[in-house]
Amino acid sequence: MQKVLIIAYYWPPAGGPGVQRWLKFVKYLKDYNIEPVVYVPENPNYPIEDASFVNEIPKGVKIYKQKINEPYGWANFLSKNKTKKISSGLIQSKNQSIIEKFLLWVRGNFFIPDARKNWVKPSVNYLTKVVEEENINTIITTGPPHSMHLIGLKLKEKLGVNWVADFRDPWTSIGYHKKLRLSKSSAKKHKNLEHLVLNSADSILVTSKTTKKEFLNITSKPIEVITNGFDGDIASKKTLDKKFTISHIGSLLTGRNPENLWKALSELCEENKDFKRSLCLQFIGVVSEDVLETIYKYNLKSCVNLLGYVSHKEALVYQEKSQVLLLSEIDSPDTIGIIAGKLFEYMRAKRPILAIGPKGWEVSSIIKETNTGVAFNYSDTYKLKSLLLDWFGTYQTEKLNVNSTNINTYSRKELTAKLANHLYGYCI
Repeated sequence: MQKVLIIAYYWPPAGGPGVQRWLKFVKYLKDYNIEPVVYVPENPNYPIEDASFVNEIPKGVKIYKQKINEPYGWANFLSKNKTKKISSGLIQSKNQSIIEKFLLWVRGNFFIPDARKNWVKPSVNYLTKVVEEENINTIITTGPPHSMHLIGLKLKEKLGVNWVADFRDPWTSIGYHKKLRLSKSSAKKHKNLEHLVLNSADSILVTSKTTKKEFLNITSKPIEVITNGFDGDIASKKTLDKKFTISHIGSLLTGRNPENLWKALSELCEENKDFKRSLCLQFIGVVSEDVLETIYKYNLKSCVNLLGYVSHKEALVYQEKSQVLLLSEIDSPDTIGIIAGKLFEYMRAKRPILAIGPKGWEVSSIIKETNTGVAFNYSDTYKLKSLLLDWFGTYQTEKLNVNSTNINTYSRKELTAKLANHLYGYCI
């Protein structure tokens, strides 16, 4: 059995989508004659934790840990709340305080590529011995944070190991990168590091065709698209909510604010008393203040149910019970390749998906190919309103369902098989 070393920042008990990709790959790699060895921080600063993920770590997996010194500790002295928001990606576009502007400027210009940069050198020193003792010839780094890729770069240079760089999100083209108040020299450093990583790794993994197309303009190294996915069996028939529940699971951040949806729902509530009595807008996870303000502006406050963060296991139950599952993305050309991990779990739940995002969004084609729902642009209001009314009518007959196709290709086990083929093709 061949060994691979996986270098990651997010690992249980971290919560959120970032931890799940490699937790699930680790779960199934042994089925394909590959033994994963994991390296993660001993004392990380996770903005969200979910203890239930700890129980999903496969027994017998060897996990190496080392302490990490992160800057968020001293930043908390200035503003603990704002520091936590920045570390979790909740960057407000408007009405930023002086403290927020200062923290972003420091984060963007003094911590390149990110706040875990000081973990690179000690990790390389520590892992040099691990790689030799474990007889490992292939390493995998997963980012963001992209400092993980710098660990891979240094180990590649020092030991000559095979190196796969996995990008769960793009680097310099991702939306929040532009909000970091970068100087010209800092922006150039990011670009140079991105170029160096993409041209030094033996192969690259990405989660979307859009990111692959972008990276092909930077490197000639082999690039494989392996999306995120769902784990476990596809949901069977469950008892659904009595209300016409439209649920959003996960963080609904600034910018992901589908105002055309709130407008359509508001009009339907005014025009149809049954619709208003039945509607429930359910949010599980963090919701930005500006999103809530917009919803309330359309007189939908009485329909809102804010549940906050729940465990991943509980979130799956809410997905299966909901009448409709909402997915939204920022309306920008920069986000057409962003495919939220929740999309695939929504597929598993077998409930209609209502997606709202930018023109040309990859999610739209995936939903269409799998017949799992309908996707709209931010300019669509009339068609959106018509669909909601149609779904509501079907809900009233207790027959609102989806007849999805080919969703098994997005199961974590199938995706791990694809990963194993890639590793044997280029590194092992």
